[in-house]
Amino acid sequence: MNKQSKWIHQFFKVYWIVIGVHFFSQWGSFVFLDYDDDAYHFYIYILIMPTLLMSLVTLITRWIYIRWNHLSFYVLFSASTLITWTIIYLNYDIRIITALCLLPILSAVVFFRRCLLWIPSVLQLIAFTSLYLADSHFRNYLSSFDVIAVISFIIVSTFIAHIIVASGIEILADLQLTMSAKQDLIVKNAIMSKLSKTDGLTNLYNQISFRDYYNTAFDYATKGAKLHLALIDIDDFKVINDTYGHQAGDTILGKVSQVIQQHMSSSDIAARYGGEEFALLLFDQTFEEAYALVESIRSSVAELQHLEMNGKSVTVSIGLQSYGSEKTKEQLFEQVDTYLYEAKRTGKNKTVTAPHTEVS
Repeated sequence: MNKQSKWIHQFFKVYWIVIGVHFFSQWGSFVFLDYDDDAYHFYIYILIMPTLLMSLVTLITRWIYIRWNHLSFYVLFSASTLITWTIIYLNYDIRIITALCLLPILSAVVFFRRCLLWIPSVLQLIAFTSLYLADSHFRNYLSSFDVIAVISFIIVSTFIAHIIVASGIEILADLQLTMSAKQDLIVKNAIMSKLSKTDGLTNLYNQISFRDYYNTAFDYATKGAKLHLALIDIDDFKVINDTYGHQAGDTILGKVSQVIQQHMSSSDIAARYGGEEFALLLFDQTFEEAYALVESIRSSVAELQHLEMNGKSVTVSIGLQSYGSEKTKEQLFEQVDTYLYEAKRTGKNKTVTAPHTEVS
């Protein structure tokens, strides 16, 4: 249900409330106050018939709204006019009661459409003129000043409603501009935040971000969470840069990072730690599963052939270790770094973990 339909349904509820309040107010006035009318005339012509008329108008209006939705505004304002002037006619001896004709005009303000404001305004003028010409009692009760005052009141109220709507539209436009600017700022902040956390060449997290994630992950590991740390280094990367150029080296870095991303789950963390070195935080898996994951990365990188290197391939060396309560986070990192350089020293293109555990 859109907002317009929501408000229209609210108006129907208000109509029933107004009818109910009017019914019990009239009945209470007759019962508890000095009412200048006999019971038969009151109950038939003042209470029951007007209530049935207003109820019938509301039911017909709702039926037309459901059947011909495009006529909703016309029938809505027509119904409010009939209900309003029925109440005014029954109580025109109360001078202030004619102020009720303001309600249908103000109700149009809810829809924030200036073109709608003249519909209830014209309907009020038609209803007042018709009642004035058709009923001599109503006509004789009003003075010339009353007639001019009611007509002026309707017209002035319409212009005031126009000012309210125009002001509301202007405020709404300003809010939309403010929200649009705020959304642009949020997007820019999100982009800047991402840029500050990621490496521009590989789209992996940078070293600063990795350190933050590593500290948090280590804290969780001390409380029982599974954590595995891996460091990956591209073998002979300086030779690649010297032989094929830095642009080729950058391309190789990008391809290796893509392989890493393809093998990791959404809960794992991968970062370019510096130069040709990558750091991985692996969660929610056994050591064997973490070992198999980094091995699949290593073998996948070795299988790639690079046009930038005339079809040759590159290899990576890896150090891997799981969290253990006997080590601090600094000691864990140093241990993995030691395994990485042991892999480099003992032949490269291999994964080294605990002593005597290596695969190439």
